[in-house]
Amino acid sequence: MKAFSTLQRTIPLAVLAATAALFTGCATTPQAGPPQQRTARSPVAPHRGGVRRPPEIVRPARALAHTSIALLLPETGQLSAAARSVRDGFLTAYYQLPSNERPQVRVYDTAGGTPVATLISQAAHDGADVIIGPLLRANVAAATAATEPRPPILALNFLPRGTQAPPQFFQYALSPTAEARLVAQRVLADGHRLGIAIVPDNPWGTRVLNAFRQRLSGGGGQLLATTRIDLAASDYSGPIEQVLLIHQSRQRRQRLEQLLGMPLAFVPRRRADLQFIFAPAPAATERMLEPQLRFYYANGVPTYSTSDAFAPNPTANQDLDGLRFLDMPWMLGDPLAQAVRAVADRAWPAGGPDRGRLFAFGFDAYHLAVALFVRGVAPGALRLNGLTGKLRIDREGRVHRVLIWARLQNGEIKILPTQ
Repeated sequence: MKAFSTLQRTIPLAVLAATAALFTGCATTPQAGPPQQRTARSPVAPHRGGVRRPPEIVRPARALAHTSIALLLPETGQLSAAARSVRDGFLTAYYQLPSNERPQVRVYDTAGGTPVATLISQAAHDGADVIIGPLLRANVAAATAATEPRPPILALNFLPRGTQAPPQFFQYALSPTAEARLVAQRVLADGHRLGIAIVPDNPWGTRVLNAFRQRLSGGGGQLLATTRIDLAASDYSGPIEQVLLIHQSRQRRQRLEQLLGMPLAFVPRRRADLQFIFAPAPAATERMLEPQLRFYYANGVPTYSTSDAFAPNPTANQDLDGLRFLDMPWMLGDPLAQAVRAVADRAWPAGGPDRGRLFAFGFDAYHLAVALFVRGVAPGALRLNGLTGKLRIDREGRVHRVLIWARLQNGEIKILPTQ
């Protein structure tokens, strides 16, 4: 465990003055009622099943300077770089306040071999009022097994579906399966019902495909066919020809040439019943896939993807012309995102830490935790306009994101109207 004082030097103090006014009002967080009407804080007993209980807030509002936050991240090991990005976003939000008004923060390493439940108990023993983390899904599941009284938790991943969250246990994640369901909703809203899916041949692709298919079929749509691509390859002609039924067109030509006894001028045709293509993949793969789809006569069919398909690039994204995707404001440049980037660029003129999606994730995690556990905002009333989207919390304590839809045209981002 590291006290926060050892981490303060990771962000220049120039951030402080620049951010003080910027973040004021970034969240719409109506109060749940006057402080004297709220139940006084008490430890949260472990959940033991039985009646389904929403993770309601039972804390009063309190001053940030009197709050202690425990941040549970894999500070070492294979995910240390991801943890640093989350932590740097958290710290950027943290520096909105003068030093005498900031909460105390301690960081606990979830990759150090100590069980997560033990770290949670240690954080509670150290006086934590709020726990943010852990990050890995397996660790989030392990956190529900904490048997001693603990403070409220904002986990940085989702529990497996069907798992009951204990009281005062909230879940916030950048979930590709949640995005896939949002893509299916957009496809249906755009009036499309029949389509195909081209997904990576890995567990990630399977999860995303299943989530998309479930939401699509629930809304009356249908996947006519699916195929998988190897992310290590660069030629996807085989899977594309199969799913677009190009091979059937070639077979028809061969039969005609045999009947007529002469070669024929021939242009293959793709299947004619196609209304959309769902093609989630990493940006590097998507940049190879999209031109090949156009080569095989699918250029008139709208292609949809998750945010994974987009990475800012002034030249390479021209290969993604026409792609429709959803992403967070941090990547697409709304006013708040532009302001935060300007502050970060001034603080780190030489570049500084990675400021990708996980940076925005850490930034919003801080503001969510403050709204819930310090200001005492009821989950059903919380609305946060964050860097990762417009955030709200359901009765099960899961954070939902409303994202921005965009289309790439000549390599440039065109924001699409909200459906």
